[in-house]
Order: sequence, then structure tokens, then C-alpha cells
Amino acid sequence: MSHFHEDKSLIEKVATAIYGEYTAIHCYAKLINMAPTEKEKERINEIRNDEIRHFNTFCAIYTLLTNKQPQPHLGNCPDQYVDLLEFAFEDEQHTVDFYLDIAEDARDPFIRERFRSAAADEQNHAVWFLSFLQKHMK
Repeated sequence: MSHFHEDKSLIEKVATAIYGEYTAIHCYAKLINMAPTEKEKERINEIRNDEIRHFNTFCAIYTLLTNKQPQPHLGNCPDQYVDLLEFAFEDEQHTVDFYLDIAEDARDPFIRERFRSAAADEQNHAVWFLSFLQKHMK
């Protein structure tokens, strides 16, 4: 792997991405427990597994950039199923743009590719959360 020469703002953005994934992993576990059908549980679990993969990748990138382990902290997530779905949908939408910005700013092609790929996953997650949301808003 190439040597990473990236600026401080990229390191901060990667740290923010790690916190976001860490919170998503926690909140989606909560969603799985609340999901009314096996189908929803399975899909949210698949989404959560993507987030775990992103989290591990971003932690590895952070460590390569800083020679330190990240210390993620947990954000809050809503307690009601529909509120949590809405939170997840909005978070995924916001994250797509954020990851594309990181990909654009990163000089290293490995970092660019990982964040572009994660952005595509997040877009897919947003669509799933929106479909669940519409089902439960009826």
C-alpha cells in the first residue's frame, strides 16, 4: 500500500465517519430488535453488516494515517421504531454526500475508492429505510 500523505482535515473527516458508523451499528441493532417482520430484521441486519465493514475499513485507514487507534464515541438514537427508521434514512442520505466529499478530497486512490464504495452502499441503505418508513407511515 502506498504511503499516506493526507492533511489534518481528512483525518478529522475519517474520524467523523468512524463515529457515524459506530453509532449506526449501535442504532441498527436496536432497529433489528424492534423490526416487526423477519424480512425487515434480515435486511436491517445486512445493512448493519455493511456498516461494520465500513467501520473496520475506516478504522484501518485512520490507523494508517495517524498510527493511532480511533476512539469512537456513541451518538444517540431515537427510541421509537418509526423515529429510528426516519433517523436512519436521514443519516444515510447525509452520509452519502459526506463520503463523496471525503473521496473527492483524498489524494490516495485507496481512500478515494473505499469512500466511494461506502457512499454507494449508503445510498442503497437509504432506499431500504425509505421503503420501510413508507410502509409504517400508512
